[in-house]
Amino acid sequence: MRRMLFIVIPLLFILNNAVSFFIFQSGRTVQQSYNMMLDRVLLYKQIDEKTRENLRAVNVYIMDRSPGSLHDFERQNVELKALQASLSAQQPVAAAELAARSYRHMLDTFISQEKNVLDALGSRTPLAYAPFYAEAETTASFIQEQAYQLIDQELSYYQPFYRKILTQTDLMNHWGVAVFVANTAISLVFAYWISLRITKPIQGLVRTAEQISEGNLEAVPPQMAAHDEFRILSEAFEQMQENLKQLIQKEKEGLEKDRLVKELELAVLQNQINPHFLFNSLNVLSKLALIEGAEKTSDLTVSLSNLLRYNLRKLDRPVPLRDEVEHAKEYFIIQQARFRERIRFETDVDEAGLDVLVPVLTLQPILENVFVHAIEGMEEGAVIRLAVKCQSDETWVSISDNGAGMTEEVRDSLLHYDEKPPKDGEEGKTGHSTGLGTRNVFKRLELFYDRKDLVRIESAPGMGTTVVLRIPRSGKEENHVSPVDRR
Repeated sequence: MRRMLFIVIPLLFILNNAVSFFIFQSGRTVQQSYNMMLDRVLLYKQIDEKTRENLRAVNVYIMDRSPGSLHDFERQNVELKALQASLSAQQPVAAAELAARSYRHMLDTFISQEKNVLDALGSRTPLAYAPFYAEAETTASFIQEQAYQLIDQELSYYQPFYRKILTQTDLMNHWGVAVFVANTAISLVFAYWISLRITKPIQGLVRTAEQISEGNLEAVPPQMAAHDEFRILSEAFEQMQENLKQLIQKEKEGLEKDRLVKELELAVLQNQINPHFLFNSLNVLSKLALIEGAEKTSDLTVSLSNLLRYNLRKLDRPVPLRDEVEHAKEYFIIQQARFRERIRFETDVDEAGLDVLVPVLTLQPILENVFVHAIEGMEEGAVIRLAVKCQSDETWVSISDNGAGMTEEVRDSLLHYDEKPPKDGEEGKTGHSTGLGTRNVFKRLELFYDRKDLVRIESAPGMGTTVVLRIPRSGKEENHVSPVDRR
């Protein structure tokens, strides 16, 4: 196709330019010939007028003999000689060459006769100039008659030539119209052919694409010529179909594997204790302990039931911060049954900041980390503080302790969870009940709020640790998108 374009378009261009050039050249030849003839005709006319002006100037000088008249005559004589030189530079037509030579001789004679008149004026004889002046008048008449004859010869000579040129011009004009019509017809046919060569394969590819979009991956792409540019597109379509078939096959295999995994998980879950049976059993134990007078055991059983119920809820639903705080208190009640007087739990909660939404199980993993790493080795005086403060556009949640603290390396590994993965066994220690470590909490916060500046950790070895969570108070009140889905 490209080769055809490179051949046909330049040929059409050359043909148009050739016809235009011939028409232009013919008109130029006519114009040049006409200009040459007109220049000679005008020159003959100017010489005739200048001859009469010279004769008048001589007559005026004869009458008054003043220097001004003499100067005017000399000026007219110079102009006549200049016209004579221009005539000598002209090349007359062949038919008028003899008459042109005679015309130039008459000019020489006229100029010589004027000189004789001036010379005779200086003699002692009063009317010595009269014969010379009469001869000059006669020569001027001959010059005028000869100029008319030369003009007639010029016109007679160029008349057939002009007719021939006009005939050729008319012929070229007709050829130009014919070439224009033929060129237009060829251009239309060629344009239709080119458009058909382009649109037909494209229409075939469009139909194939529509069939593929409707799910028919067995659609056959249009067959192209061996050296056609659209063959590349057709082959690309075929390759795309093969790739789609392979991807669909892999997707089917993956879905089948997922189905088998789900079936196995379901079989495992069917062998586990039903959570509702566990909750009901804990409630029975709580009521039984209350009847028997073991109020602390009853409270502990209720807290454990609430804790399990909260931990087994769906992790893809956000909850109000108020629920997280209540859950943290229940968790502390259970831990206090273990540590007893060794720990003290303090809260400083601003109620106005408890309505923001947070990912479920945000605070408990951090509290677990405090018990496991910070205060487990303390014999007494352990203090854990949970504070909720309202800022201008954020709610700050801080969990602080006076435990062992952590090194700068550990602090950086917690904050830069994407760059520094946990060491072996480090993260597993924090997940006694939920299996969600602090890094998991930080990552879910980042995905939930689409920000990375929500966590700050202040700690030093032996100086305790404070974890501050900055919860935005706007933009997530109606958000129910799973943090896992945000990945």
